[in-house]
Amino acid sequence: MTAITGPRGTPVIGIAGWKKSGKTTLTVQLVAEFTRRGFDVATVKHAHHNFQIDETEADSARHRRAGAAQVAVVSSERWALIKELKQQPEPDFADVLAMFDPCDLIVVEGYKSARIPKIEARRTASFTREPLAPKDTTVIAIAADHPTDGGGLPLYSLDDIAGIADLIEQRLVLRRQRHATEMMHAPLAPAIDKP
Repeated sequence: MTAITGPRGTPVIGIAGWKKSGKTTLTVQLVAEFTRRGFDVATVKHAHHNFQIDETEADSARHRRAGAAQVAVVSSERWALIKELKQQPEPDFADVLAMFDPCDLIVVEGYKSARIPKIEARRTASFTREPLAPKDTTVIAIAADHPTDGGGLPLYSLDDIAGIADLIEQRLVLRRQRHATEMMHAPLAPAIDKP
């Protein structure tokens, strides 16, 4: 099986688990930790419902309701493109990853069936307690808020963000592309003549 990666081979890590398993909290904390470490991080969130990213009375929402199939919202701080699928299938996971600019890491929340390395989140408050790891060979570690059987996989507390980030950094061999690119374009130091 070929590993799914982002643009220019960007490593991808998934955060998977059942509803209320702590996926979003873990994702947000890992993004903050990798950003603190100097990595350029992108995220993908898979939603299982008719999500709205613009408020019902926002101008962009009004454009969509009027029939626009694509709406771009642009400002000096950020931009977004909203595309109505109009009963077409959702984009293929690999195609979604290909839309990103080059970065150091893509963290994916959801997409339980994607063939990417994953951290499985487990919480006692989860709607389902059935573990994913025994049926999913892509799970590389488990993060839980309770004692659990890892089946030989590394086990972490859900709040051990530094430990989980260390594992991801080592297993995916993360490199800071942005900094490597800056170094390639940095002026060379002047040569020193030896006497």
